[in-house]
Amino acid sequence: MSYLSAVIQGLIQGFTEFLPVSSSGHLSLYQYFTGTSSEGSLLFSVMLHFGTLLAVLIAFWPTVWQLLIEFLSIFTDLFTGKLFRGYPRPYRRMLYFLVLSCLPLLVVPFVQDLIKGFSTDNSIIAEGCFFLITALLLTLADKAVKGIKTARSMTAGDAAAIGTAQLFATLPGISRSGSTVSAGLLMGLDRSFAVTYSFILGLPAILAAGLLDLKDVIQAGELGIPIGPALVGMAVAAVSGLLSIKLVKYIVSSDKFGIFAWYTLILGVLVLGTGIAEHFTGHAIQNYLANTLFSVIVTVG
Repeated sequence: MSYLSAVIQGLIQGFTEFLPVSSSGHLSLYQYFTGTSSEGSLLFSVMLHFGTLLAVLIAFWPTVWQLLIEFLSIFTDLFTGKLFRGYPRPYRRMLYFLVLSCLPLLVVPFVQDLIKGFSTDNSIIAEGCFFLITALLLTLADKAVKGIKTARSMTAGDAAAIGTAQLFATLPGISRSGSTVSAGLLMGLDRSFAVTYSFILGLPAILAAGLLDLKDVIQAGELGIPIGPALVGMAVAAVSGLLSIKLVKYIVSSDKFGIFAWYTLILGVLVLGTGIAEHFTGHAIQNYLANTLFSVIVTVG
């Protein structure tokens, strides 16, 4: 893997992980058209995810710190008999609901092979369909009435709906941030809180996905990727991730979510049409690009 390729994939991961356009879908397209789908690419994807994990920690550290304090105080209250007394504080309620939203992900290990199959089946038809689903979710969210719910007033049903959206976002082409923010907006969450809740919810999801993929790579004995390009890609993913988080905050607060609905709609139609054409032409486009674009990247890098 060249440094240029690592930078490109780091930028794709960093910007698309948080922008509501699906990082897994874009990485799947990149790897499809450059012919880099392999276990080595899987390990590199793990490192890119850890880069975006760092971006979330930095961007939302004050909230993450308060949640950590609440987590530790739960044990104190448990031993002092105060755990079930009174109405939970906002950050504790948020912590409870984050755990509830993570529960649907327990299904993932049982369907992990099916999910990976969409990214490694040498077809992009599924990705095209999933991009269209993202476009639909973003359109519905953009038209949703502005909500006022925060950690003080959101319900278990809200948390369950957001968690279910995150489960389906494991499919390449369905945006995790787009689906969870959309679910939050549709359930009546305050726009700023919906973004914060979505991104912090992504912390355990990104970490768990990375660890599961890492386990598979270790079991397969495929750890041979250049450490230099891998670290560069991870750093680029972290920096671009921070920038995209700031951009998403602005977009949601300024009611411009529909921009990405149009983007994913157009991309979905193009990808679906290309996938169908590839099916009938024996992957002519993929073969051409794999023999030209990827070789150029390797040469320049």
